[in-house]
Amino acid sequence: MQLGLTWPLQRLLRTAVPYGQPLDRGFCWDAHCITLHGRSSLLLVHCESRYTCVRFDLSASDWGRLDEIAWEEIELGLLEAGIDGDQVKKYLADAGAVQMTRTHGRREVAFLNRSWEDVLSADLLVEEGSQRQPALNHAVNSRPCRCAGEDGPAAARAHLERYFARRLSEKGEL
Repeated sequence: MQLGLTWPLQRLLRTAVPYGQPLDRGFCWDAHCITLHGRSSLLLVHCESRYTCVRFDLSASDWGRLDEIAWEEIELGLLEAGIDGDQVKKYLADAGAVQMTRTHGRREVAFLNRSWEDVLSADLLVEEGSQRQPALNHAVNSRPCRCAGEDGPAAARAHLERYFARRLSEKGEL
């Protein structure tokens, strides 16, 4: 799985990452550091569907294990989206280990920026006592949005469900 880091996130981590080898966009997520309620937080956006996950209030040690935290947040986010547990396991196995890269392109960064705006407009849903933010994620992923390769606007969750349906039909697992 490729995790594309924005420039601000690379600066926060004090690292520079290379461009990744071309990979199925479905296995790519872009990551950005945002401030929610004055706390450093992680924004993850699926490059294929615009599905968004937020992890709130990360400490310096949390940022140091970004690959683990991103993996966990993606897994839990997919499950919360209603994706079957076996499909999530298969997806994560097919995606492979987290590989840090640069962001995946202008379109994907545009997805990330729009998701950030949606998160900020729904920030009243932030549960300050928890790093996991299922209510916020649900609100953001329920908003109609456009997604490349999809006809018309739909909720990011619907784009994600169609992505997983395509995966199943391509693999003959239906």
